[in-house]
Amino acid sequence: MSVATLTALARTLARSDRGRDILTRLHQYVLESTGGVCSVVLRAHPRGTFLQATSGNAPRPRTRWVLSASELVQLEPLFRSREPELMTSLALRLPGLAEQLRTQGALLLPLCSGLERIGILAVGVHPPWPDQSTIEGLALVGDAFALALDRVRLERGVELQQGVDALLQAFSPTPTGLPALQAGLEFFCEGATRLFRAVSTSVWLHDREARDLVRRASSDVSERAAVERVSTENRTSSIACAMRSDTADVIWNEQDPANVAATVLVPLRGHRRALGTLVLERVAVEAGDEVDVIGRAEEVGRKLSSVVEHVQFVEEILRSRHELEATFNALPALVAVCDANLRVLHVNAAFARHVRHAEAEFVGRSLDEFVSPATAAWLRECDASLGESELLSREVDDLRLGGRFILTTRARSQDDRPRGLVMIAHDITKETHSAAERAALRERLAQSEKLAALGQFIAGIAHELNNPLQAVLGHLELLRRSGVVPRPQARDLRLVYREAERAAKIVRNLLVFAGSRRIPRRVISLNAVVTRAVSLRSGPCQAANISLVRVLEDGLKIEGDPLLLQQAVLNVLINAEQAVADVKGARIEVGTSRSRDGSHVVLQVRDNGPGIPEDVLPRIFEPFFTTKEVGQGTGLGLAITYGIIQEHAGQISVSNHPEGGACFLIQFPPSEVVK
Repeated sequence: MSVATLTALARTLARSDRGRDILTRLHQYVLESTGGVCSVVLRAHPRGTFLQATSGNAPRPRTRWVLSASELVQLEPLFRSREPELMTSLALRLPGLAEQLRTQGALLLPLCSGLERIGILAVGVHPPWPDQSTIEGLALVGDAFALALDRVRLERGVELQQGVDALLQAFSPTPTGLPALQAGLEFFCEGATRLFRAVSTSVWLHDREARDLVRRASSDVSERAAVERVSTENRTSSIACAMRSDTADVIWNEQDPANVAATVLVPLRGHRRALGTLVLERVAVEAGDEVDVIGRAEEVGRKLSSVVEHVQFVEEILRSRHELEATFNALPALVAVCDANLRVLHVNAAFARHVRHAEAEFVGRSLDEFVSPATAAWLRECDASLGESELLSREVDDLRLGGRFILTTRARSQDDRPRGLVMIAHDITKETHSAAERAALRERLAQSEKLAALGQFIAGIAHELNNPLQAVLGHLELLRRSGVVPRPQARDLRLVYREAERAAKIVRNLLVFAGSRRIPRRVISLNAVVTRAVSLRSGPCQAANISLVRVLEDGLKIEGDPLLLQQAVLNVLINAEQAVADVKGARIEVGTSRSRDGSHVVLQVRDNGPGIPEDVLPRIFEPFFTTKEVGQGTGLGLAITYGIIQEHAGQISVSNHPEGGACFLIQFPPSEVVK
């Protein structure tokens, strides 16, 4: 090689911007100085017994040369000597290289860097063969080729790192959900395919519930429509095995020696768990670049893992929040979360429905607007006295909430400091009413049993008294009509007769009360019974300045005895007249109606008197119980009414009306129910 050639070569090495330009000039110099027809650099691959063509102008410069055992023997002395060698019978000694160069002979120069074997420079030649000086001159170019190859490798690393940085920067905006992640992954796959010069890129994510790897994105449009799964337990699947690996791996297709592409598998790992696998299909990995490609692929995999884990973590938080909100709103109790000033921060759906407001209308408003002052005062006391995780409960009647509640409060904690409280209100209004109704029912049953036993006793006495009373009345009537009684004694006789008749009437009432009289039942109009009873009392009421008002609903039919029912209504009316006797503007209202559910026919008698004392209410239907003076009542009127109503399968109750006065409520089953 001439001095001018070497000088030009040195200038090229110093002034060239790219390592590949240096290699191109070196190949030109080699061909000019040796008279060769082609040249190629074959780099030794660190993971196999083959050489990879990386540069030159040979007919097939981008293929692998897989070394046979005999070829390895032929090349070993060349690397030991580190001197160029001319092989004239190339097809016999190195048939693989002869196929690459397609020449009869070759000048071979081993390329080394220290103890590392970089590869071989092969120059294809034909006879006449180069002389010895030309062969020795070729040795001067070896170091230049080694330096140029190192520079190409470094440039490729810088180029790859810049591409990685650009890809990660473009992918850096974190998606806010799985749908956005899907689009982001497809963008990522397209960028990774260009960066690594791959045929396609796909991302497989771990489905923990199904224990599968699912292909979530691919740069291949034809693969996006179909969902493909691989079991994580499949030991034959390279994708499943790669997920459990700690480092990326390159899989070569050893059955195709001419194939220069490989599959790169990158495990995607989160902070504490495996996330999936990144698959780069048919990546163009040049000889010696394998380690760099794996390093860059692992860097991309770490960034992708960070994004995927963040999105999954956010998705889990959102899902947990939705589950908590669904559970919070499914609670039947009324729940309100307040700050230290009792301003509402959040309420559940039950609270919003109960007070008939939208949930959004509560935020920032004071809880005082929705609960009674007594409840709000108690909650403030709790907020001041509650310790962390401490619970307080009490039973309250809250008019604003509209019922009876068991309130439970607990302090809210923020940074280990109590801030505000949580109020939980369990509505026990229905339970309270049910308990009261059960107690009233038990009381009525006890009273019925008591009256039944008393009735049997009274019926026996009444029958025994009735016979002698009838005999007395009969004889007194005969004496009155005979005219033999002197006038002074006739007045006394009439008095005896009236008292005996009164005693007989009491006995008859006792028999009705005892239920010993059989009631003939037939369909009757309740309004007709009420009208007759009111007409009988209209005269006395008018004389006593009592306003008697009727409000009757048409078509109310029941079954029973009209005379007995009339007597029952009269007893109630007489009781009301006596209650309002001393009231100015006295008024009695009699009304009939059908209950809301249609299950009863209702008769209501209400007065505007002073009402019934609370201690008298439980005993008002007891026989012989009366608040009237001695001689003004027997205490059987309302007891008889109670018995008549019971005999007609009805119910009678009495209460004090909120606006004043007593209110008798009588309920009968309609005639169709009785039938």
